[in-house]
Amino acid sequence: MSRLDWAVLIAALLFVVLWGLYKGRGAATGEGYIGGGRDHRWWLIGLSIVATQTSAITFLSTPGQAYVDGMRFVQFYFGLPLAAVLLSITVIPLYHRLKVSTAYEILEARFDHLGAFVYSREEGTPAARMPSRISEKEKTRRRNL
Repeated sequence: MSRLDWAVLIAALLFVVLWGLYKGRGAATGEGYIGGGRDHRWWLIGLSIVATQTSAITFLSTPGQAYVDGMRFVQFYFGLPLAAVLLSITVIPLYHRLKVSTAYEILEARFDHLGAFVYSREEGTPAARMPSRISEKEKTRRRNL
């Protein structure tokens, strides 16, 4: 890589770190930082979902996939904005009402920690391996909603 490439890469990484520090300066807890105070509009959350789905691997792999398989896979990408809107309208209010940040917390509240653990093993993700942060009283309250 040339010096310009390195400069752009370092500048981008520095910007992301500084922006995160700037936006997180008022958050007293990790939940406050991750949840953003839970005061965002549905359309902003939908945009965030689309941005998360559209990662660098999408831009790197799409030309190769089009070359090998043709363009039939593109229909998947046309559905992403609609899926983001539907998720933002239906699922996000549930997360907000239950005061959770992940699907694992919902599974844990409904099926105890074992349910979230089993799901994480099926999906191959380590997210549910962390110890439970939800009290028994809170689990009971969430089950009854």
